[in-house]
Amino acid sequence: MDLGYVIVYVPDVVAAVEFYERAFGLRRRFVDGGGQYAELDTGRTRLAFASPAMAENLNLAVRVQRPDQAAAGTELVFVTPEVASAFERAVAAGAVPVRAPAEMPWGQTVSYVRDRHGALIELCTPVAEDT
Repeated sequence: MDLGYVIVYVPDVVAAVEFYERAFGLRRRFVDGGGQYAELDTGRTRLAFASPAMAENLNLAVRVQRPDQAAAGTELVFVTPEVASAFERAVAAGAVPVRAPAEMPWGQTVSYVRDRHGALIELCTPVAEDT
């Protein structure tokens, strides 16, 4: 089985897509005509945003990300060799800094921001694999 999509429910789908384009350099695949659903190209797994109305139409109960509340029990992770510059770009685009880039004891550089809707985002270098 492959992970095909990660869908984040947000109050403003179009604003989320525009933010992720500016903050992380992601490329949109599409935004539906009504602005209720959108996808960004992130490699094999797509990052998507949906409005709460989409969940309601499917009779799903979801907690929408909110910047004034604790982040949901998930995080989005973007892997890059340039964590410091990715962190600076995200903050310049409006991300809220949570933890500045730091090298972890296992050798990975990690930082955290929250997006405009409150989702927790990790920016990190690849994990070194044992050889």
